[in-house]
Parts: sequence; C-alpha cells; structure tokens
Amino acid sequence: MELFYSPEVSAGTCRLSPEESNHCVKVLRHRVGDLINVIDGAGTMYQCRLLSDNPKAAEASVVESNPGWGAHPYSLTLAVCPTKNNDRYEWFAEKATEVGVDRICPVIGDRSERKVFKTDRLHKIVLSATKQSLKALIPEIDEPVSVREFISSVKDDDSLKLIAYCFEGEKERISIRKALEDNRSEKVIVLIGPEGDFSPEEAALAIGSGFIPVHLGPSRLRTETAAVTAAEAMYFHNI
Repeated sequence: MELFYSPEVSAGTCRLSPEESNHCVKVLRHRVGDLINVIDGAGTMYQCRLLSDNPKAAEASVVESNPGWGAHPYSLTLAVCPTKNNDRYEWFAEKATEVGVDRICPVIGDRSERKVFKTDRLHKIVLSATKQSLKALIPEIDEPVSVREFISSVKDDDSLKLIAYCFEGEKERISIRKALEDNRSEKVIVLIGPEGDFSPEEAALAIGSGFIPVHLGPSRLRTETAAVTAAEAMYFHNI
C-alpha cells in the first residue's frame, strides 16, 4: 500500500510537498484521476483523487477520510538518552515508531556521553517508519532537555511513569509487564538512561516524582534495545 504525507489538507483538497510530489508523479508515475492515499501526520488517512500531476506541486481532492487510521489504544512517551552512536538512536526511533509510540523525548543525563543531539534526521526517519508501518499519526519528536528538566516537566502528569534503572539492590523493581498489568493506564511514560545509566541523584528525583522502578528482564540491554523492548511491552500488553 502506497502512502504519501501532507499536513496541507483543507477544504477538501490535499497538496503534496515537492518531495512527495516527485515520488508520487515521477517515481510511481501516478497521473490525474488516479486514487492515492495520503496521511496528515495527525492521525487521519485520506483517500484522494489526483487533480494535478505536477511533479513539484501535486494536488488531489479528498474522496474519503479515515480518522484514527492505524492507531493504537494507548499513548506512549519514550524519554531516552541519546546513544554515543547516532545510528543506534535512529534505529530505536524507527523501530519504536513501527511498533507504536506517540512521543520521543531525547534526554541528556549526568552520565550521557553525547551531550548534544540534533533531531533533524529523526523527523525524516519516523515519517518513513510511520508510512511503512501503515499509520497516520507521526510521533512527536521533542527537542533535547536534561533528565532533570524532563522529570520536572511530567511531575504532575497523570500518566503511569516508569524508570528503567539498575538501582544496585537499593530499590525493589518490578517487571515492566507487571507494572503495566497492575496499573492499567492508557497513558505511559518510560524513562531510559544512557550507556552509563542514570546517576543516583537523577534516579532519586524520578522516584520522588512518581516514577516506578522497573526492569526489562534478566539480560543487560543497550539503551536503544531497552527502549524498543519497552515499546514492545506496551504493544503486546494492548493486543
């Protein structure tokens, strides 16, 4: 199934960007009168009929709209520290999008090796993954903030808040599966640390702000693997 993306859908008309127009007209050779499927990135998929096959500015009329297309019955925020290798973080964002995530928040921890992170490429990656996995809602990508800033920003959030942290025997942890089963929340935030884990001060702040300590099983996981595993736990909990 071919999907195109356009946030410009109004008054029954959809306008494709130059990039999407080129892909639609030059690569896939669609012509006036053809039916195409367009997502708006906000959760709706439109079946449209091409009015113009201009390879730089294609336009189509909306035939049918499908709100909530490809949606999942929960809201998942993954706050994940950037990995030392950018490719690994991009891999996580791609796979989490395919599985189902609503918001990705890069957070910089005390022990993060990467202190600067740019989100430009991430937007393109999650858009591609959204279309590939047949969804109409593109995950939000936040600009990076510190772990402390993020924790403070969600302190009063009514979501189920989970932190994956070793705790070295200081604090009893439960499995993420049990945490999801016990709380039955449709809104979940999961905080995943860097390669060197969170600092004790960050972990204490999270616990004091309502985060529940969880583990992701007996294996020691890389940051990006832990994040995808958390997304999968939420996915399987809801199917």
